[in-house]
Amino acid sequence: MSTRVGQAATGRGEPPQPSVPERARELLRSGLGLIGPRHARHSVSVDQLDALALPIGDDGVVIGMDAEGRPAVLGLNRPTPYDIVLIGGLWTVQVLALRAAATGARVAVETGRPQAWIQMVHAMGGGQNGLAVYDVGRVPPQGTSAGTPVLVVRDCGMRPPRGRVVSGPWQSVLTLLPYLSPVAPRLVRQARLVGVQRISPDEATELGRTMALPRPEVEALPGLSDGLTLWCSDRDRQYVMTQPTDAETGLLGMPRRMD
Repeated sequence: MSTRVGQAATGRGEPPQPSVPERARELLRSGLGLIGPRHARHSVSVDQLDALALPIGDDGVVIGMDAEGRPAVLGLNRPTPYDIVLIGGLWTVQVLALRAAATGARVAVETGRPQAWIQMVHAMGGGQNGLAVYDVGRVPPQGTSAGTPVLVVRDCGMRPPRGRVVSGPWQSVLTLLPYLSPVAPRLVRQARLVGVQRISPDEATELGRTMALPRPEVEALPGLSDGLTLWCSDRDRQYVMTQPTDAETGLLGMPRRMD
């Protein structure tokens, strides 16, 4: 014989159990807390299950809006190594770092211009809340795991040295290049994802050869507006406009290509 949930049940030789109201009064008298509201259980029939759906989208950091006005999401926290190169401005990288930290990732910044990051460090609690800044070549092992993913940002100028801390499971590396440089082709070929902001026509032509970009993309690169990035992977290319939130504008200002 079965009993309904919430109904007291007694067995042979067992003392009777108090009803729900009696149990609530006992808890209140003992000071152990309140009993939550009791409502009828919600249920659906088997035939109705197919009508249920959850709006689950991509998992990652929202980096802006695509050409159709949909959120563009960058999956930074991965169980496999992931290298990203951005040929662009510091503003975009700092927005990505803020948003990555907001999703729970720790951000380690390797930079030769720590003064450009100090305002972010102060705004995020002095390095105790997800963002730390290190000199070039001084990034320690981060101790990553699925529960503590890390984004390493390399802001090391036109010729970044080979990093001591490389991408690995749950540790992505984002390298910022302000312009095309002699090391750019090597970094671009090694990267899983490349972002390109406004560059000169000569740089666009050279990068087009390196990345096998179609001619319309090459011709568009010198005229990209501030905040607009062409993101390229092996199988996809997508323009994304990064619009700051009010908090990001207050901290970093409006989108800009030049620093």
